Amino acid sequence: MQLDDFFVTGEPLVYGAMVSIALVTIAVIFLLTYFKKWGWLWREWLTTVDHKKIGIMYILSALAMLFRGGVDALMMRIQLAFPGMNFLDAEHYDEIFTTHGTVMIFFMAMPFLIGLMNIVVPQQIGARDFALPFVNALSFWAFFFGAMLFNISFVIGGSPDAGWTSYTPLAGAAMSPGPGENFYLLGLQLSGIGTLATGINLMVTILKMRAPGMKMFKMPIFTWSTLITSFIIVFAFPILTVALALLTIDRIFGSQFFTLAGEGMPMMWVNLFWMWGHPEVYIVVLPAFGIFSEVIATFARKQLFGYSVMVWSIILIAGLSFLVWAHHFFTMGAGAFVNSIFSVSTMAIAIPTGVKIFNWLATLYKSKIRMTVPMMWSLAFIPSFVMGGVTGVMLGMAAADKQFHNSYFLIAHFHYVLIAGTVFACFAGLVYWYPKMFGHRMNEALGKVAFWFFVIGFHICFLPQYFLGLNGMPRRVFHIIPEWFDLNVVSTIGAFGMGIGFAVFVYNVYYSYRYSERETTGDPWDGRTLEWATPNPVPAYNFAIVPEVDSLDAYWVMKQRGESVYDESKVESLHMPDKSAKPFIMMGILAIASFCLIFEWIWPAIIGLIGGIVVMIIRSFDKDEGYHISRDEIIETERSSRGL
Repeated sequence: MQLDDFFVTGEPLVYGAMVSIALVTIAVIFLLTYFKKWGWLWREWLTTVDHKKIGIMYILSALAMLFRGGVDALMMRIQLAFPGMNFLDAEHYDEIFTTHGTVMIFFMAMPFLIGLMNIVVPQQIGARDFALPFVNALSFWAFFFGAMLFNISFVIGGSPDAGWTSYTPLAGAAMSPGPGENFYLLGLQLSGIGTLATGINLMVTILKMRAPGMKMFKMPIFTWSTLITSFIIVFAFPILTVALALLTIDRIFGSQFFTLAGEGMPMMWVNLFWMWGHPEVYIVVLPAFGIFSEVIATFARKQLFGYSVMVWSIILIAGLSFLVWAHHFFTMGAGAFVNSIFSVSTMAIAIPTGVKIFNWLATLYKSKIRMTVPMMWSLAFIPSFVMGGVTGVMLGMAAADKQFHNSYFLIAHFHYVLIAGTVFACFAGLVYWYPKMFGHRMNEALGKVAFWFFVIGFHICFLPQYFLGLNGMPRRVFHIIPEWFDLNVVSTIGAFGMGIGFAVFVYNVYYSYRYSERETTGDPWDGRTLEWATPNPVPAYNFAIVPEVDSLDAYWVMKQRGESVYDESKVESLHMPDKSAKPFIMMGILAIASFCLIFEWIWPAIIGLIGGIVVMIIRSFDKDEGYHISRDEIIETERSSRGL
């Protein structure tokens, strides 16, 4: 293999990325060495099985991916606003919009929400950790190495360029030769293993480890949304895993599952992808609904209106999400009857979603709203998401979709749904639960500056795209006609506004770390659910005594009664799981094996696979007896953290 075949050459932007990666890597190594933090990094983070630390690592990784995906988006917007500059050529543009979509869905939205689930759900249900802490660590490292595998493609081997949906036959070996598409397939397979394991782990944790008295319909709404999302993951992700595996076998071993030759069926990939792909929309939206519900109830100082209706609507949405996948290809000739069935099911899913909007509005009605930064994100979500939802109903009409489908109208729709529905929720949830993670609030003034830049920039960016679509601008184009120029410039200005908002948000993290007052009460927002009953900093064991629950909004009720979750006389020694390096090592080995398979180095890939299996076998003989925290140590920790 020539060096030019291995490294990406000839692109100034890629050379700049290579230099940036090298400088950041050198800086990190220098800082860890200078401050003697290698041991701390290994002991406290790389080998941890603590759900809170794993959640923080998920969120930090997702923020890095948001930066990567955001830079891709800005590069596309620059090209479309000033096409005469030829900032990106056609091939590079294809690579950028492929990686943008893939990174944002797989490596930003899902891990961000899973990170919040990791931190919050065990505390909300009164548990001390996940049911399977080792598997939780394994899930994170599967995601992390999968994300890294995908992201190095733009400097090694070349990025995939068949779109984030990777439709066949375009994604096949004949039309997309080289390792680029293989990076997509293997990166997603590795991270998908982690997501599937997380779904199973969350289901078991919520179903089996709730505090005494916490019946299903006394669970917090975020826990409910997490449980239903986990069911969707467990039923949807195997479909994607199988599809990715079949296309990998097609490309590397010459089979013909999705090729036109050999009686393969390219259309089968589209069906399999969207049978996973539409439930995936709700994998990233339903937890967001749970976050907004928690935030709105807390800052409206009221119990969520129509709690039971909200739960059943989540369940109904989850069921219907598996029955609408073909609306993603109304234009592909399925026929009037099939299109009608999927059009009706698409309309039906709007009903329980609309019910939620009225639940939130009724919760806000006649309430004394505290206008905090999380509440501002939640309030901005409602009208923005409604705009995305209404245009989704328009797209759900098969006849109208013939006109809308391949236009920028569709681009505007799904960004209104996914950014307003998911990204707003990620920011709201991070700011809301930030004191539980780091022991201080984020600065409110800077938070509001970031909010206004991002939200105003969001509407300036994507609202014009509805009109561009109605005016005939197709998606997936890197060059435009003069008629579309003005609105593309406006859209690009909005995108940079969002970028400024994100930059201010990141600066707020630094500023708050330096200057914000430390949080000592554990309950900075006067919260309603059990996570606010744990002290700050949250101990490894979460609860010294497992709380007993007899109502919805358990902690709020306890505070009204003057009760405490901590009673020193009831403290006993606790058993906690041991740290382990095996998840990191196992997934690192499998990532190396995947990298070899990407370049079709079969024997090194087989050796790597065997190495991963060996680690699994070693793990199966590991008793992992854990360790005990003595009663005296717990009492000392609680007294210190609670200021007793």
